[in-house]
Amino acid sequence: MAQRPLSVLVVEDHPTIARQVVDFLGGLGWHPDHAASGALAIDLATREPYDVVLLDLNLPDLDGLEVCRAIKARAPRNVPVLMLTARDAFEDKARGFRDGADDYLTKPFDLRELALRCEALARRSQLHLEQALEVGPLTVLVREKRCLYRGAPLALTQSGVTLLSALCNAHPHAASRSALMHALWGADPPDSDALKSHVYALRKQLELAGGGKMIATIPQLGYRLVLDETDDAADV
Repeated sequence: MAQRPLSVLVVEDHPTIARQVVDFLGGLGWHPDHAASGALAIDLATREPYDVVLLDLNLPDLDGLEVCRAIKARAPRNVPVLMLTARDAFEDKARGFRDGADDYLTKPFDLRELALRCEALARRSQLHLEQALEVGPLTVLVREKRCLYRGAPLALTQSGVTLLSALCNAHPHAASRSALMHALWGADPPDSDALKSHVYALRKQLELAGGGKMIATIPQLGYRLVLDETDDAADV
């Protein structure tokens, strides 16, 4: 089905439905994680770079719309959210889209259709990432694997380009350490604190280009871009 295995977060408190969805997606060779509560879903989605989040609206602890808003605001990148719910009124769907949902599937649903929708959302998101990404004075030419500062090329290694791309995608929010490590090394990161070394090297290149201290360390979370003096951040 998909050209590459997708990483999917399944947010569903009904054990039978959750098991059916996880087993089906796993059978496609994809990598599904499961969260039975809104709090766990937010925690996972803000730490891991999922391709798609499948989100049930009726959760035991938080309303699904609240979870959607939190994921959209805090995830390391703009992850597509596909809402799964028995609520089929137009007003419910309109609220979902206003709160950030990218697609909507009413229960009961065909698992094959669910997979097709996941592929479409992931493909749409990837097409966006493949274009030039502009954040303040920074431009990331994703296809060319180059970065510019105020139009001038930055002398970055490929790891530096990957790291800056992830930070730009997360802006104005922080990118978690786990998300950055996944971007650099996939599922097999090094044991040493190599991420800190890569961040240090990227900081130096941005400073040499005239960008000043543009990467802030966010304690207990990760790093984020600081683009102007009004942008508060800890431990810049």
